Amino acid sequence: MDTENPEVPMRRKEDMPPRRQRKGLYILPSLFTTANIAAGYYAIWQILHGSIAEAWHFDFAAKAIGFAVLFDGLDGRIARMTGTSSNFGRELDSLADVITFGVAPAVLAGMWGFGYLAVSLPADIASKLVQFGTIASFLFLMAGASRLARFNITTNAQPSNPGRPGKKYFVGMPIPAGAGVIAAIVHFSSGDPVSSWWMAVTWLLLTVAVAYLMVSTWRFYSFKDIDLKSRHPFQLIILFGGLFAAIWFFSKPVLFAIALVYMASGVIWRLQWLFRRKPGPPPPPYPEASQIS
Repeated sequence: MDTENPEVPMRRKEDMPPRRQRKGLYILPSLFTTANIAAGYYAIWQILHGSIAEAWHFDFAAKAIGFAVLFDGLDGRIARMTGTSSNFGRELDSLADVITFGVAPAVLAGMWGFGYLAVSLPADIASKLVQFGTIASFLFLMAGASRLARFNITTNAQPSNPGRPGKKYFVGMPIPAGAGVIAAIVHFSSGDPVSSWWMAVTWLLLTVAVAYLMVSTWRFYSFKDIDLKSRHPFQLIILFGGLFAAIWFFSKPVLFAIALVYMASGVIWRLQWLFRRKPGPPPPPYPEASQIS
């Protein structure tokens, strides 16, 4: 009963009209998400214009994906630091990731790795490699999209090789890291397309391996335990400054090494756990780190 008017019964919760959804979005984190989408669109546009004579288009596409990884990492941190996280922002970020870290690197992997083999290889061999390369690129796209979907619906994912309680990690390699591996290798080659059969086969196997790591339950470090608002030793600032300088002046080998080392870290952790595991009770549940966003 209504306390002010006892003759009017209170309405049940399910009978009450639904509340209007709040309109609008937080500008600051959404700007970085928009930059993420713009970088993905620019990368696809550059791939479509790439060729053997103008291989720099592929290199520009790889650079755009690399900048998108940076934007994707900043929008989530800024949203958490400023208290501007929202469901709309998370959904927009997931859609942006499918475009920039799913479609763009998949097209780049297909065109750069298999699109120009007919120039230097017999037609029958080139045709088969293009077919297998197309399948591998599509598997990368599907694996990345599945990785995002799994993350969005999972509240307490368990890795196959759990670490210490409270350690921040991703269950499976995040899709920005997978796209970063593709982009770093293309950038390392200055965008020059693959022209030999053995390089094409190696690229095919690497693309499939990255796709598998994204949908696996292997543990990958997330860097989420680095608190930008707390005090840190000054040596850490020097380390970051040296890293930024190395990327600025030697971006090709440095980014290539970072991408492959991060990719290998999950494999090494998995192998280490396989060799050291002992029979016993299952590990306690750990909260998975949020997606790089």
